[in-house]
Amino acid sequence: MKKWLVLILLGAGCWYWWHEPAADWRGLPASSDPIQITTGLPPPFTLDDNTVTPLARYEIKAVVLSRKRYRYDKPAKIGPVDLALGWGPMSAAGVINELNISQSGRWYEYTWAGDPPLEPQAIAEHSANTHCLPATPAIRKQLLAVKRHDVVTLKGYLIEVTGPQGERWRSSLSRSDTRGGACEVMWITELSTTRAPR
Repeated sequence: MKKWLVLILLGAGCWYWWHEPAADWRGLPASSDPIQITTGLPPPFTLDDNTVTPLARYEIKAVVLSRKRYRYDKPAKIGPVDLALGWGPMSAAGVINELNISQSGRWYEYTWAGDPPLEPQAIAEHSANTHCLPATPAIRKQLLAVKRHDVVTLKGYLIEVTGPQGERWRSSLSRSDTRGGACEVMWITELSTTRAPR
């Protein structure tokens, strides 16, 4: 009996993994564009064996389109989670539900069937994969608890991380770029999470 119960629970877990609930809110819970300021930045600082250079002060309120936990790649120790974020028209439930969204290998991808729910350029300009580096253990704990379709507000800095062997992880400073180098790399100093209003 216990064996069958375990199999049923595993099956239910797999079904939920592949059939997550659709977005079901109205309106745009994250209607504003991110705020980016490149003046008055703090100096570079050390994180483990890396040098972190702030490139811009950054604040974003967005819907979590997808989240991916990383444990085994080289940046995982300092950047354990990537969040695919959507704002403006990319925070609309009807748009999100028409997209197939996935993350792997530090990339964020989306596809659609038939006609796109938004112009492809609008999708690119209102969504981004964000490599999240928490500034404190408390923020790390919050970050690990973030779920798909949460509305998050992140404050901190877009950064460049340089490793001891010359490795470089540099944030994009544009919301309209795509492909390699288009992800945001963010040092998060504040994080809050809510649910979109139904």
